[in-house]
Amino acid sequence: MVFENANDSITIGDDTELKQVETQAEPADTEEPDGGYYITFKKPFVWEDETYTGVDLSGLEDLSARDMISTQRMMERSGSINVLPEMSLEYACIFASKASGLPQEFFQSLPPREAIKIKNRVTSFFYGEE
Repeated sequence: MVFENANDSITIGDDTELKQVETQAEPADTEEPDGGYYITFKKPFVWEDETYTGVDLSGLEDLSARDMISTQRMMERSGSINVLPEMSLEYACIFASKASGLPQEFFQSLPPREAIKIKNRVTSFFYGEE
């Protein structure tokens, strides 16, 4: 009988043996250089003749409830109605724009995986535990 987890395997039978198995963990998406606010893109993103390898959202710490309200109003003026607007991708793109100083169109042009990273970071900023 063999039991395995990420680092060990144990064989039980006539000969009981404990063996350390070396494994390489897959690299996680690194988003931590500045306290978790830097989002690293999987591959470089070209927008308006500039190449971006990631985006810094540390400006989230400097925003206020007033910024949240203006973001929600922008969405409402565009016809977008959400029960929880801060959970939407559109809201996250607008809010990330305010935090980073990059235009909303930058975030709206990102590949889907990168846009979801941004959305997840913004929403975890709102709802994450400290």
